[in-house]
Amino acid sequence: MFAHHFKGLVDFASGFHPRAGLTHVLFDFDGTLSLVRQGWPEVMVPMFTEVLPTLSGETDEQRRQLAFEDIMRLNGKQTIYQMIQLADRVRERGGVPQEPLEYKHEYLKRLDARIHHRVEGIKAGRIQRDDLTVYGTRALLEALVARNLPVYLASGTDEQFVKAEAEALDIAHFFKGHIYGAQDDYKKFSKKMVIERILAENQIPGHSLLAFGDGYVEIENTKQVGGLAVAVASDEANNGSGQMDEWKRQRLLGVGADICVPDYRELDALLDVLFP
Repeated sequence: MFAHHFKGLVDFASGFHPRAGLTHVLFDFDGTLSLVRQGWPEVMVPMFTEVLPTLSGETDEQRRQLAFEDIMRLNGKQTIYQMIQLADRVRERGGVPQEPLEYKHEYLKRLDARIHHRVEGIKAGRIQRDDLTVYGTRALLEALVARNLPVYLASGTDEQFVKAEAEALDIAHFFKGHIYGAQDDYKKFSKKMVIERILAENQIPGHSLLAFGDGYVEIENTKQVGGLAVAVASDEANNGSGQMDEWKRQRLLGVGADICVPDYRELDALLDVLFP
């Protein structure tokens, strides 16, 4: 019914209908706005596979698939939860795990070796900022701010990195200080807590919240309070392709996303549907 507004790929939930009164907007960061950390699963999955004790008769591919499913099931939550899961898997397989925080530090060291040149490249002018944002990101943020809609950012990545990368991409200013990320004391932060804070501080009902994300956590948390959730099944390795990551698409629609898009290329059509 609504897909005719779009020329490219889009999915609508069967019960979707435009709603009035969307007043505040929440974004995930990695994969939703930023591509600085594109390829992070290619760092985390091998690390998990390396650490996990092998079961009798188990192939490397079976262990890799288990790691991938554990990691992606927790995508959107703070990184420490994936490391807690790793420790649990090591223990259940008869091994003696390290502390989850040690696993996290090792992962961040390996990830930094893969991506540090990206932020440095932006700062040096070797890489264009918009090459490391999901296609259409800047135009979307500009359009929302032009409508006087407050925008918030909540990420499972450590807050210091989120803020630094948002600054490097020149999108931090859109959020006017409302950038939140993982903390060393992981119990002090969650996307659910950020949503509750937005609703309480602004004295708005949940159905006034609009959220964009490529992980199940922000989609699920938004739907739990009655908000409208746009899933971004971004094809991170081929930014601008207009194609959806099929794993993300199925997963995000499965947890209740109202709309699923590959990126923000069809901004006018998307805004027409969101703000009738």
